[in-house]
Amino acid sequence: MHNNQTACLDGWHNNTELSVNIKTMMRSEKRMKTGKEYQGVLRRDSDAIDDEFLCRDAHFTFIEVEPWSTKRNPRVFNGKFISITRRDDGSLRLNFKPRPETMSIDYYAFEVYREIRNGLNGLVEK
Repeated sequence: MHNNQTACLDGWHNNTELSVNIKTMMRSEKRMKTGKEYQGVLRRDSDAIDDEFLCRDAHFTFIEVEPWSTKRNPRVFNGKFISITRRDDGSLRLNFKPRPETMSIDYYAFEVYREIRNGLNGLVEK
């Protein structure tokens, strides 16, 4: 099962990678610890090859980065359709999440309106 379509047929999500090689470049430790979360960048270096004479798993590289001491634009509301972040100057920014393909634009707009109303409740002076 090297490609996502085959994996999807067997009950896996189509965004699940099976049988991959990962090289890690750690800053905090020599090896990753089980169950611990690390902040970093994951890069796909090569795709899987699966043909009659050659079988090679996809290859990724994970590079651990230093955690931010202060988070830029912290998220003050995270909904299903939008999130709201606060900028350094104190202003609020709306961030729209993708509309599900099966959802009509009218229903999406209505749900976005409801989340904006809920998210701004308490954030904006009356």
